[in-house]
Amino acid sequence: MSNGKLAFITGASSGIGQALALRYHQAGWRLALVARRTGEIEAWAKSQGLPEDSYRVYGADVAITDSIVGVGHACIAAQGVPDVVIANAGISIGVDTAEREDIDVIARTFATNNIGLAATFHPFILPMVKRGSGALVGIGSVAGIRGLPGHGAYCASKAAVIAYCESVRGELRGTGVHVVTISPGYIDTPLTRKNRYSMPFLMQPPDFADRAFRTIEAGRSYRVIPWQMGVVAKLLRLLPNWLYDRVLAGRPRKHRQRED
Repeated sequence: MSNGKLAFITGASSGIGQALALRYHQAGWRLALVARRTGEIEAWAKSQGLPEDSYRVYGADVAITDSIVGVGHACIAAQGVPDVVIANAGISIGVDTAEREDIDVIARTFATNNIGLAATFHPFILPMVKRGSGALVGIGSVAGIRGLPGHGAYCASKAAVIAYCESVRGELRGTGVHVVTISPGYIDTPLTRKNRYSMPFLMQPPDFADRAFRTIEAGRSYRVIPWQMGVVAKLLRLLPNWLYDRVLAGRPRKHRQRED
């Protein structure tokens, strides 16, 4: 039974986005699901038995501003102003700044993870402020807390997500619109399965989605999920640079685009 509320979720064709979509559906929310691979969303929705009137699928590339902004306006026209907007779409590719081709990877990462996040929020801010309610959710990462060798694009982009969401939270203070930043640790998704390094406290997507759902519902401004990774990240933040560099020496690096 629908409760009338609407969740707009990008990157909904797999991983965290798909798990969040299912969790919101289970809570009785209507869904606006966004991804480049719309066919995969449709197939997944049918496999889960989602009623056709409980969701709509929108095709967009968040790295193309007009594409995702247009979908935001289309959602408002077709389904109304969402109650929750989750800017989840993101990419993670290893980089080596000495390689020219990886500069293009860095640009694409920022276009997706940062400009794409801002463009996802953009169409909904004024309507939410006018209504006096809503939540804008940015998906950061514990990788945004300290830089990891070979992972500069992703770490920098997620640090920017955390800072950007904090800025927007301050701008919207007192409007009734909440900004929530969720920084996942290691979640078992296609994004992480190729990692060549250990992933402590690895979570399954449904467990992450349930904790994220409860965090958003509670109106928390920032949370690391799982909390154990938050403790690890804070401890790493306290390490002096010389010790941090020594701890990470020899750590396997993220696959670069050419290796994928």
